[in-house]
Amino acid sequence: MTILYDKDSLQKHIINLPNWQQEAFCSFKLKMTDKNKPFPCIPAQHGFTANHLRYGFIGDPRDTNTSEDFATLLKEYTECSRDTGQYASLIVFIHTPIDLMRETTVKDFEHMYWSLLNTTSHLDEMEWPTHIPNDPMENTWEFCFHNESYFVYCATPAHVNRQSRHFSCMMLALTPRWVLQGIMNSEKRSRKLKNLIRQRLAAYDKAPIHPSLKDYGEKDNYEWQQYFLRDDETIPSKCPFSRIIKYLHKNK
Repeated sequence: MTILYDKDSLQKHIINLPNWQQEAFCSFKLKMTDKNKPFPCIPAQHGFTANHLRYGFIGDPRDTNTSEDFATLLKEYTECSRDTGQYASLIVFIHTPIDLMRETTVKDFEHMYWSLLNTTSHLDEMEWPTHIPNDPMENTWEFCFHNESYFVYCATPAHVNRQSRHFSCMMLALTPRWVLQGIMNSEKRSRKLKNLIRQRLAAYDKAPIHPSLKDYGEKDNYEWQQYFLRDDETIPSKCPFSRIIKYLHKNK
């Protein structure tokens, strides 16, 4: 059974959770509150402090039922997200057993990430939104579920050079498009925030800022390239989601 938590309820019940879930949330809390090494995503820190984030746990990404749990969690979150605050995001901690943690490369995690998104999308009860293109090579494409569009960040234990994408277990952070639009609604504020984030990224990561990090809607921007950043500057030749999207969702 999947449970959607806010920060207060999670901290209240954390002692009753499995060890890996306790460790995952504690690691996340440390990452969000580290003043000596501030996490680059400033809105994520605001969301954590203000209790606008919601949290959930799902199983091993290799298990077939994990996508079902993810779909259930994401549907529940989508239905309540607009009531959670202006810095809303869903944080999904994914069970990453020791063997998976030790033996899995960044590219292996990348494959599991896209496999999870693909299978979860197949469980969506709603049609793909008509205002979002089916083709990931369109500059306004993004992942959608339950009629909501999301930016789907991924972090893994295998990332080393790109510490902004490193976490103790495989983790997703899904941010609704309406949140990003609200944060960037002022050109002056948007420019200042992006500059601050890039400054933090440069200090946080050993790797240079990834060339895929661009603005939504820009002519040469592809959101899917930003979802899962590799530990170097390479980019997949084709979006792994595009292989089945045309068969799963068709605009009416």
